[in-house]
Amino acid sequence: MVSAKRAVARAVYGSRFDRVPWEQRVYIRPGERMARELQWRVLLRKSPVISLDEYRSRVKLGAIEEFISCHMCGESRQQPLYEPVKTKSNGKKAWSYRVVRCPSCGFLYRNPNILPERLGDLYSTNYSTFLTGNYAANRQRRYRQAMDAFTPVFAEGDKRRLLDFGCGAGYFLELAEERGFDATGVDLSPDSVQQANERLTSATAHFGAPDDVPEIAAGGFDVITLWSVLAHLPRPVEDFTGFRKLLGPGGVLMILTVNAQSLLLKAHGSKWNGFTRNHLMFYSRETVPLLLRQAGFAGVAFEPFYGDSIEAGTTRLSDAHSSRLRRTVAASDGGNMMRALAFADEEAIQRWGDGRRVHRLI
Repeated sequence: MVSAKRAVARAVYGSRFDRVPWEQRVYIRPGERMARELQWRVLLRKSPVISLDEYRSRVKLGAIEEFISCHMCGESRQQPLYEPVKTKSNGKKAWSYRVVRCPSCGFLYRNPNILPERLGDLYSTNYSTFLTGNYAANRQRRYRQAMDAFTPVFAEGDKRRLLDFGCGAGYFLELAEERGFDATGVDLSPDSVQQANERLTSATAHFGAPDDVPEIAAGGFDVITLWSVLAHLPRPVEDFTGFRKLLGPGGVLMILTVNAQSLLLKAHGSKWNGFTRNHLMFYSRETVPLLLRQAGFAGVAFEPFYGDSIEAGTTRLSDAHSSRLRRTVAASDGGNMMRALAFADEEAIQRWGDGRRVHRLI
């Protein structure tokens, strides 16, 4: 049965966009970008800004949660926007949470948030089943696409030291091995780490945090990667300050995360696919630089994301649709996923920033 929204879209646009993946249609259909931006502005105008004390009085605190202020600018006021929820097949609620916006810097985050010391609770039981199931089917394709986007950083490893933070079951570490990196990884899921080490040849995965592993804590890394990890960090400034210390001179940090400026978020609200059970904070091209500046990075560059199957060539768009997609992504949000390369210092910018639009932070 066709949903009401799809029926309306079919009535307005006909069938000429049916072969475009649904997550790209907001970038291609005429007038859609303007409509979604207007929808976003109306939401912000209608949503009240309240004090943290008032917010606390309205919202129930979970056993492993805490109320927080904005980690990017320290603002305590809250603008409640979304309530993502996942419902089981029996109709019962599997999980739900609240997402607020900082009225000062625009940062989106979950509030109440997860206590840092209880973060492992989200990954302790069979998380690897998720990482190696349907979710993993196209992961290495996405890794390759991001690596290609940030050429020449990932073109040849040349025995450079690489840390994959949140390495999961080791799918990226496999690629890092193939490209000649001296690679290692850490993760909070013990069963994922076990599966990774069964898969890997020269690379090694470790359970825990970087400080728990002496060879990682010593630092000196040339590359650190965070594949769909940034949204999971409850203390991002502390974590990124630590990452900066782990990087050697000329080092870079690569980020792939959901994009909180996405037209899909503006279109689908609480049903946006970036709101998942384990996601805590949601970044955009405006808020990532705020985080990196606090952590001591020298600059950041972004690469647009057009969609996995489109970049892989398995979904072919007409020339007109392809052109419209690229124009809209460039003019609006950079795509539903965000790809960023952070430079540890000026040496890193000089070495890896050539030909890129580098946003300097110091």
